[in-house]
Amino acid sequence: MDEIEAGKQRLLEIVKAIDPAVQVVIPVSSSNSMFLISLTKGPNRKFITLPEDDIIDLPNEPGIETKVTKVVKDAVAAL
Repeated sequence: MDEIEAGKQRLLEIVKAIDPAVQVVIPVSSSNSMFLISLTKGPNRKFITLPEDDIIDLPNEPGIETKVTKVVKDAVAAL
């Protein structure tokens, strides 16, 4: 598993830990070094953007994980 795939997997784990009912769509590749990620719960959808570097560092950097977890929590709360 490469760095991007490991980061995507960790992101999925974070979202499921926050709310297992949320569906996540992560693009295969980044656009302008950013990932536009869709979070859907029932009829509601929110988009978050995360830098490619944050996805790569997510499994290994606690500070990045804390930052990404906050972004995801805020987005899920808004659903």
